[in-house]
Amino acid sequence: MALLLRYTPFLLYVIGSILAVDKNAFKSCEQSSFCRRLRDVKAGESKYELDLASLQISENSVEAKLINTEVEAQFKFSLTAIAGNIFRLQVDEVNPLYPRYRPQYALKAEPQVANALEGEVQPANEDPGAWEENFKSHHDSKPKGPSAVGLDITFPGALRAYGLPEHADQLALRTTGSGGLDPYRLYNLDVFEYEVESTMALYGAVPVVYAHSPKYTVGVFWHNAAETWVDINNSKDGNVMSSLVNLVSGSKSENSVEAHFMSESGVMDLFVFMGPKPKDVVRQYASLTGVAPLPQYFTLAYHQCRWNYNDEDDVTSVVENFDIHDLPVDIIWLDIEYTDGKKYFTWDPIKFAHPDVMINNLTASGRKLVVIIDPHIKRESGYFLHEDALANGYYVKNKDGSVYEGWCWPGSSSYLDFYDPKVVEYYKDLYSLDKFKGTTNDVYIWNDMNEPSVFNGPEVTMPKDCLHYGGWEHRDVHNEYALAHTVGTFQGLLHRSSNKRPFILTRGHFAGSQRYVAMWTGDNAADWSHLAVSYPMCLSEALGGISFCGADVGGFFNNPDVELLQRWYQLDDIRSVKSNVEEPYLFSEDVRNRIRTALRLRYAHLPLWYTLFWEHESTGDPVIRPLFYQYPSDENVFDIDNEVLILAFYRGGSIIPRKDRPRRASSVMHNDPFTLYIALDSKKSASGTLYIDDNESYEYKNSNKYIYVHFTFEDNSLISNLIDKTDFPTKEWIERVIILGPPSDITSAKLTSKSLGTVTLETYYDGEQKSLTIRKPGVSVREPFTIKLF
Repeated sequence: MALLLRYTPFLLYVIGSILAVDKNAFKSCEQSSFCRRLRDVKAGESKYELDLASLQISENSVEAKLINTEVEAQFKFSLTAIAGNIFRLQVDEVNPLYPRYRPQYALKAEPQVANALEGEVQPANEDPGAWEENFKSHHDSKPKGPSAVGLDITFPGALRAYGLPEHADQLALRTTGSGGLDPYRLYNLDVFEYEVESTMALYGAVPVVYAHSPKYTVGVFWHNAAETWVDINNSKDGNVMSSLVNLVSGSKSENSVEAHFMSESGVMDLFVFMGPKPKDVVRQYASLTGVAPLPQYFTLAYHQCRWNYNDEDDVTSVVENFDIHDLPVDIIWLDIEYTDGKKYFTWDPIKFAHPDVMINNLTASGRKLVVIIDPHIKRESGYFLHEDALANGYYVKNKDGSVYEGWCWPGSSSYLDFYDPKVVEYYKDLYSLDKFKGTTNDVYIWNDMNEPSVFNGPEVTMPKDCLHYGGWEHRDVHNEYALAHTVGTFQGLLHRSSNKRPFILTRGHFAGSQRYVAMWTGDNAADWSHLAVSYPMCLSEALGGISFCGADVGGFFNNPDVELLQRWYQLDDIRSVKSNVEEPYLFSEDVRNRIRTALRLRYAHLPLWYTLFWEHESTGDPVIRPLFYQYPSDENVFDIDNEVLILAFYRGGSIIPRKDRPRRASSVMHNDPFTLYIALDSKKSASGTLYIDDNESYEYKNSNKYIYVHFTFEDNSLISNLIDKTDFPTKEWIERVIILGPPSDITSAKLTSKSLGTVTLETYYDGEQKSLTIRKPGVSVREPFTIKLF
């Protein structure tokens, strides 16, 4: 099934770049010694050579010595076949004085080796000479000295490259270097009011690149958690127009894309995905780093977040006003002011004196609560968490072994070291209901400032020479720190309630974060340009495995005008994780009506979203997809990133399950009936799927308690069949069927099922025969059925 959501250009009439970010606070490549050094190494100037005399070939790998001819240093080179049409290239020092760091959390498991000699690794359908590499590495054996690694990769024949989230930039990667841009920087940072159309680093880092042409797609994943810069070079004729000229003139294409990865430390560990199509490379990447587990149903509904709700009465009043004005909402969010003096796992004793009562009132109306918990810990005598961390050595250390002290929201703070297993065990227990008193199993978590953000640190983050468990410097693990933090949170919520799916929202993220969290695009601004860029940002994240992506509705900084706010609600009704503007009931009646319509549209499509997230977990396909993903051979769509394949226009050939009865929250929709919208294609046919379970537990995995339905429409018949041999005792049924672009002269319909037999149904045309409605089929979604038109 598929829908098309379009961000239309007419909305850009007041677009302007936001320039509030202080660029002087963050490094350029020229100011980064290792980036400047590696970037200056020209093609053909590499000092590394393979010692072919040492070549060893086995059934699944090729190994050899790699020699640095300049300093006569030896490295081990290996190329290994991985199951699923993947190759892994690794280079590491043979006898290092200090071991090099390998990320611990990005991969879901150790990759399964394939037998290349027996054909387990299949070549792409085309033979594009898909990737070539040229070593541009710097390795230094001096203690704590330079240890940068770099690698050039060429994709012959490619027209575009995608990936490298997170950047506030267009979806197709632009040419850097010769294009006058700094390389794309991957270094998790707290960037205040970031600007758009920029290669500057933001809160997350996913070092994956996909190179695409009409004939094939390949990808690479740079498995490295240190600060990383990536130069992209698109060949001079790497655009649609020149490709057409070559086609007409018969000229030989010289298209190619080059990616130059440069990291400050770590080993060279590169995975190559052989495709051959976009869905193949994305699935291959997912096979390594994992997929997002199916979230609870309520997480896909509307979230209301402000900085800050002041007290319990404020929370109660907000929910009551949503109900008074007939606006749906599922989750209320609390920022740091709910705590006792900005100490996490506590409640303000005056403003939130009865959190259990407040939470129970929320859940009684079908709502949930999300509270913020960040990795910085207030250094206050008597605060139990600080005292425990000091006594047991749970904090990140300075290079001299003393406890690192930085500055964040609580003031003087120290940072938990989530690389220490003892810290994770201690931390996850803090979420227990007897430890985080006043909470219930319906309280979920927001992990912010986990890049980590340090207000007085270099580039607003932790110094690179800080030490983590195992002796690793922070420079080695920086981009992975937020992921390590959220792993601890995820384990804490599972420890609290083992059969409820956790919900965690994070700002900092890395490859593999999708297995634990949703993310949002951070501190955006109330500006048209930030609304526009949220599309390519989330599309890029989805290609990087993180489909659960959203942006603050209306922007985090500044105040949106009414037109911008309305458009943001309308266009983000399928994607936003939370709103950060004034509550929608505070606006004029006209604006309220528009927002209410947008929110109801979002709620009507929750069954579609839920189905797509389950299919993502099953296949690895992104929940939201750029047009080139769906139409890989159509060069006209390669640069389109203001459209998302999923919601306001129904694509011909799709069957969309909806719940159209307005409700105050998704929790009271669970037994509501479905309306099937059938958008016919040129052949008067369509298909779609529907997934149903208990909306919150792991029983769909543990006990196969779910229903997965396949709908098809052809030859004037709608057929429903169960895909898997599973069942779930749902009361949901089919209330209506609406056919868009219907056949003419239909006067009736007949439904046939085992429980109902054959019954005649009423039909009527609507809107000058633009749709045909079949009324009250009344059949359960649990049983197969057929509806025949006459």
